[in-house]
Amino acid sequence: MSLDALNLLAILGMALVTCATRLAGLALAGRLDLSPRAQAAFDAIPPAVLIAVIAPGALATGWAETGAALLTALAATRLPVLGVVAVGVVAVVALRAL
Repeated sequence: MSLDALNLLAILGMALVTCATRLAGLALAGRLDLSPRAQAAFDAIPPAVLIAVIAPGALATGWAETGAALLTALAATRLPVLGVVAVGVVAVVALRAL
């Protein structure tokens, strides 16, 4: 595989734009005076994006993955992150073995 100058320039340009938008978001977020309702909406964005990424894979691959996702979601209400990850891994392995 070879990388010519135009492709390298495109990759570097995309990386620069990505970093710039993230840094601009961080710089502006501290300066905004949001109402409690708007702050709640902004706080809900990361979990919503996470669910949007995980749900198609969990629901479209099979019953074992769907069951493991449900068990992991239940574990997330009570356990710390490392425990939730462990429950998810053990659940998907056990349900696939059945």
